[in-house]
Amino acid sequence: MDHHRQPPLTRPKKATIVTHASALINSDPTALNPIIFCGAGPGDPDLITVKGQQALAAADLVVYAGSLVPEALLKWTRPECRHLSSAGLHLDEMVSTMADAWQAGRKVVRLHTGDPCLYGAIFEQMAQLSQRDIPYTVIPGVTAAFAAAAALGVEYTLPEISQTLILTRMAGRTPVPESESLASLAAHRTTMAIYLSISMVDEMTRILSKAYGTDGACAVVYRASQPDQKIIWTTAGQLAETVKKEKITRTALVVVGRVLDVSLEALVHRSRLYDRHFAHGYREAENHQ
Repeated sequence: MDHHRQPPLTRPKKATIVTHASALINSDPTALNPIIFCGAGPGDPDLITVKGQQALAAADLVVYAGSLVPEALLKWTRPECRHLSSAGLHLDEMVSTMADAWQAGRKVVRLHTGDPCLYGAIFEQMAQLSQRDIPYTVIPGVTAAFAAAAALGVEYTLPEISQTLILTRMAGRTPVPESESLASLAAHRTTMAIYLSISMVDEMTRILSKAYGTDGACAVVYRASQPDQKIIWTTAGQLAETVKKEKITRTALVVVGRVLDVSLEALVHRSRLYDRHFAHGYREAENHQ
């Protein structure tokens, strides 16, 4: 559900039920034209949502994450739409540009790679817009981990193999909470997709080898869904060596977990959802023969 709103910077202490986004729009008619934070998807311009495509088609200004969002996504905009890469802008410059355009009556789209809620740094932008009493809304997108699963031909959650997917990144110039270190998360040995960390592949290899074993199945997906996409199957122990051999230094996702070990021919544990002997609300179970 999209929320056209001017969000408080502190969360309500009492339960609040909202049945429709319009319930949060104030009486100002400009609130009907909020700034849109839009997920561009993993890179393939056709993997943007229909709603995102429609937002781009109506935009007067698109401020896009130029270091990550391919310019091919801008094909959905009108010829007269202004395109501005945020790669060289700091937060205040970016928000001021969007605010000025909005105040001039322009339709503004802030285009983020993948899904805006994941490593998108959108909350700080929302905070500044809220301080300026400028409404905004969010359109979700397809994150790289899901494009990677499609490219790999895997399911992250297999019955009795793994039922949990961890999306994380390693601590670098931007720290992570100590309780969420890669080592502590890897100890669960569940399916894990690691973002924004390929430059620290030596440390990653050490941590994953300890948790999953040196022979633990691992895959690297470079520029998932894009024309130059590259898929590399390897093991936790050979991860660093493989990545360096392929000269991959950025824009790559690392996937690790037992689900990568299961072949189509060797699938043993199956979901009960489609088991003929398993009943649920939409189907009766067949009798065992």
